[in-house]
Amino acid sequence: MEYRQIGKTGEKSSIIGLGCEHLDGKPFEQVQETVDAALENGVNLLDVFMPGDEVRQNIARALGGRRSQVMIQGHIGSTDVNEQYDISRDLPTAKRYFERLLQIFGYIDFGMMFFIDSEEDYKGVFETGFADYVSSLKQQGYIRHIGFSSHNPRTAARVIGTGLPEMMMFSINPAFDLYPAETNALNALDEGLDRAAFRGFDPERAALYALCEQKGVGITVMKTLGAGKLISAEHTPFDRPLTVGQCIHYALTRPAVASVMLGCQSRAQVLDAVRYLDLSDAERDYTPVMGTLRSDFAGNCVYCSHCQPCPVGIDIAAVNKYLDIARLDAAQVPPSIRSHYAGLAHSGGECIGCGSCEKRCPFGVPVMKNMAAAAEIFG
Repeated sequence: MEYRQIGKTGEKSSIIGLGCEHLDGKPFEQVQETVDAALENGVNLLDVFMPGDEVRQNIARALGGRRSQVMIQGHIGSTDVNEQYDISRDLPTAKRYFERLLQIFGYIDFGMMFFIDSEEDYKGVFETGFADYVSSLKQQGYIRHIGFSSHNPRTAARVIGTGLPEMMMFSINPAFDLYPAETNALNALDEGLDRAAFRGFDPERAALYALCEQKGVGITVMKTLGAGKLISAEHTPFDRPLTVGQCIHYALTRPAVASVMLGCQSRAQVLDAVRYLDLSDAERDYTPVMGTLRSDFAGNCVYCSHCQPCPVGIDIAAVNKYLDIARLDAAQVPPSIRSHYAGLAHSGGECIGCGSCEKRCPFGVPVMKNMAAAAEIFG
C-alpha cells in the first residue's frame, strides 16, 4: 500500500480507502470479511456516512481491537429519520445521530459536515449553530479534524474559504470534470452521463483542486467510478469504458487528493481495488479513453506524463501542477508550494525548448510556455 498526507492534518491515509455504504444491510459475516481484507491490504481510511445503527455496529464489531489501526470519516448531519438516507441541519437531530456514532466508535478522526452542495446547505451549516457544534466537537477531542462532503465546486470553494475545514470529500472522475460547474453532478449521474452536455475541462473544478492544494485542504474522493457507469460499456459517455485502475489513477493525479474511497462489499472487491497498486503505468493510463474527447481537454494539463521523457529531466507534470496552483494568486504563492517546486530535481527554467514534450502531449498543452511561466513565478 502507498500512503499520502491528508493536507495539513498531519495524518497519512492509504491511497485506496474503503467506502462502507454498500455494507449497509449486509450480514455481519460479509462486513467482517470485507473489513478484514481491507486491513490486511493496508487500507487505513474508512468512510462511514450511513446513519443506520446496525451497519455502524457491524463495522465496529468487525474492527474489534483494531480501531486504532484505521481512521474513520464520520458524517455530521446524516440521518434516517424518514427511514431513508436524509440530511438534517436540525441540531438536536444531528447531535443525536452523531453522538450515537461516537458511542459506537469512541472517537471520529474526520468529522465531516455532510453534503454541502447548495446555497441552502451552506446557510444551514454556517448561518446556524451547526458549524459551532462541529468546532466544539473538535475542541473537546471527540473529532480530530474537521471536514465536509460536497459535489458542487462552487459551494465547496466557498466552504473552504471559511477556513474551517481541514479536508474535503469530493466527487471526482473524468466525466464530472467535463460538466460545467453549475451542473448538478448527482442529477447527471442519475439521468445518465451525457457527453453532449460536456463543455470542456471545467476550470472551476480544476481551480477547486488547486485551491485545496494551496490551502492544505486534503481531498478524499467519492464517485470515482461514476457509480460504475464509467466502467460500463453500456453507460460510459466515452467511446469505450474506462477500467477501475484508470479511474483510480485519474483521481489520484488531481492536486490535493490523498485517497480514493471505493465502495466494496466483499473480499473479492477489496482485492480488485488494491490490484491498482500492481498495475503498470500503461495499465493506469487514462488518456487513451479521454483522448476520444480530445477537444474537451485541449490546452489543459491532466498530469498524465505523456510528455515524458524530458531530455533534461524536468518532471513536467509536477511543474504544471505547481504552476496551476501558483496561478491562483501569483503574488502570494504559499511557501509550501514554493518549497515543493524548489525540491524538484530540475525546474521549469531548465527547459531547452526542444518541443519533444508538446509533440507527445495528447491535449495540446503549451508546455514550453508553461515552463517559462513557472520559471518567472517561482524564480
